[in-house]
Amino acid sequence: RLTVAKSDPDAFVTCAAYEDEKLRGYAFTRIQHGAFGSTKKVAVLDAFGVAPEAQGRGIAKSLLAGIEHRLHKKGITTLRSEINWANHDLIRFFSATHFCLAPIQMVTRDTSSLSEIAKLHDANDDKFDTLSRDRMLIRSLEAEDLDAVVRIDQKLSGHDRSAYYRSKFQEMLIEAGVRVSLVAEKGDMIVGFIMARVDYGEFGKPILTAVTDTIGVHPSEKRTGVGLALLSQLLTNLSGLQVESLYTQIEWKQHELHEFLQGCGFIPSQHLVLTKEID
Repeated sequence: RLTVAKSDPDAFVTCAAYEDEKLRGYAFTRIQHGAFGSTKKVAVLDAFGVAPEAQGRGIAKSLLAGIEHRLHKKGITTLRSEINWANHDLIRFFSATHFCLAPIQMVTRDTSSLSEIAKLHDANDDKFDTLSRDRMLIRSLEAEDLDAVVRIDQKLSGHDRSAYYRSKFQEMLIEAGVRVSLVAEKGDMIVGFIMARVDYGEFGKPILTAVTDTIGVHPSEKRTGVGLALLSQLLTNLSGLQVESLYTQIEWKQHELHEFLQGCGFIPSQHLVLTKEID
């Protein structure tokens, strides 16, 4: 994580605490702009720790204050984090430092394969079809796919988010240790994409997990199985990497996405998303 943060300082805010020239605590915050469908730039505190022998001396609050000060200088006013609801110590800490529940739900599913039989409406002949990843080419995301991905997103969001996607491509293709992001092709045209990364202990998760934060399907291919095929292939690939779970976040107002994920076997996770506005 430290290597990645140093390689792209604009995408991270970090802080460290030292006593007697010894590292006593650390905090890593990732800057996100457009992830999980959000249109707002936010910071996500996803790695945070204090040495056991240094706990109870206010170091954690000092680290958080340092992060908030750096974020304020960057003009970022929202800080988020994620915790397991059963981690009572962290819940008390975040409550005492004025975090509250975000209007966001963390959902998850294991990486077992999706059912390959699904009722999908065929817009051309008004019949139902059988899903198969073989109906289209699903391949790994490549650097030259940037323009096509930006065009699809612009049709979906109505905004030019090319800066966000340049940053995402940097993260997915250069910083990520394992490349798992995918695109879907029909003919010679990219019609969909899904971006994901494998996490090694983020948010205190003790097992190998993955997070998907960006998915898009060309409007002309809506309800033709592109999104399902992308997710199906992603789960297959993650399972082969011994990744146990896939996570994503959805806002309450994203009803269509919620319906899609629920149909794909996602359920509410045991993690809470917290948020804080920085003065």
